Amino acid sequence: MQKRRLLAALLAGAMAFSLTACGSSNGDTSDSTTDSTTDSATASGASYTVGVCQLMQHVALDAATQGFQDKLTELVEADGKTVEFDVQNASGDSATCTTIVNGFVSSGVDLIMGNGTAALQAAQSGTADIPILGTSITDYATALDMSDWTGTTGTNISGTTDLAPLDGQAEMLKELFPDAKNVGLLYCSAEPNSAYQINTIKPMLEEMGYTCTEYAFTDSNDVASITTNACASSDVIYIPTDNTAATCTETIRNVVVPAGVPVIAGEQGICSGCGVATLSIDYYELGEMTGQMAYDILVGGQNPGEMEIQPAPTFTKMYNESICQELGITVPEGYEAIAAE
Repeated sequence: MQKRRLLAALLAGAMAFSLTACGSSNGDTSDSTTDSTTDSATASGASYTVGVCQLMQHVALDAATQGFQDKLTELVEADGKTVEFDVQNASGDSATCTTIVNGFVSSGVDLIMGNGTAALQAAQSGTADIPILGTSITDYATALDMSDWTGTTGTNISGTTDLAPLDGQAEMLKELFPDAKNVGLLYCSAEPNSAYQINTIKPMLEEMGYTCTEYAFTDSNDVASITTNACASSDVIYIPTDNTAATCTETIRNVVVPAGVPVIAGEQGICSGCGVATLSIDYYELGEMTGQMAYDILVGGQNPGEMEIQPAPTFTKMYNESICQELGITVPEGYEAIAAE
C-alpha cells in the first residue's frame, strides 16, 4: 500500500513536470517568434509610419501634403517597402498641433512632417529624436527661433521653404501698378513668417517710391474689418504667403473687388481667391521635394540636421483672369492664367 502511494506520488510529480515543461516551451516559442518578427521587420525596414500634422486646410497646404505622400509612397514602394501615413489637421490651432505631435511621439512614428509654421514648431518642441521635416515654411530661422542661420539646423529638423522671391513680387507690383502711390500690406500678425515677409518686402517697395502701411489682423474674425481699412487708404494691397489669409480669400474678395482695389498675392491659392497676380510656387511640387527628403532620411539614412533647407525649384507669374476683368486690369505678356476651379 505504501509502495503504491509512493509510486502514485512519483507519477503525479512526473506529469506535473512534463506539463510545466510544455507550458514553458510554448511560452518561450511565442515570445521568441514575436521578437524575431519585430526585429526582422525593423531590420528590413519593410514598413514606415509617418505622422503628418497640417496646420489647417486650404489649397496650398493640401497640395503640399498630397505631393509629399505621393512622392514618398512612390519611392518607398519602388524599393519593395511600404509606408503608412497618419495625416491630421489642426484647423489652425497651435495647441491642437501640439496634441497631434504628442500623439505621434507616443506612437513612435518614424518621421514627422509639419505642414505650416505652427505645425513645425510643435514638432520641434515635441521631440529631439524623431526626424522632422517641414514644408510650406517661409523662413526656418524665424520659425525655429535660430540665430546665425547657416542653411542647416544641426538638429533633427530639415525641410522645404515656400518663400518666393520677394524682390520679384515687388517688381511684379511695380510692373502692374507703376502709378500707384499707397500700398497696403495685409497679413496676420499671429504668423511670424508673414511678419518676416512684410518686413522684407516693405523696404523694397519704399525704395521704389511707394508709401507702405501695414494692416495686420489677429485672426479670421477681424479680416473683413482690417481689409476694409486697408482698402480705404490703399491703391493696391499686397498679401504674403499667409495661412489665415488663405482660408479667408472669399471674405477678402468680397471687400477688395467692390472697392476696386487690386491684390498682389504671395502664392497661387490666395491669388485664385482674391488676387489679380502672383509670383508663385507649385505647392504640390514642394511637397514632392519634401517627400524625396523623407525618403533620403528613412531609407538613405541621411541626417536631417545636415540637410540644407530646399527652396522651390520654379516660380511662375500667374494672374486671376476673372478678377482682372472685373477690375479692368490688362496683364502683360509672360503671365499664366490660373486655371478656374
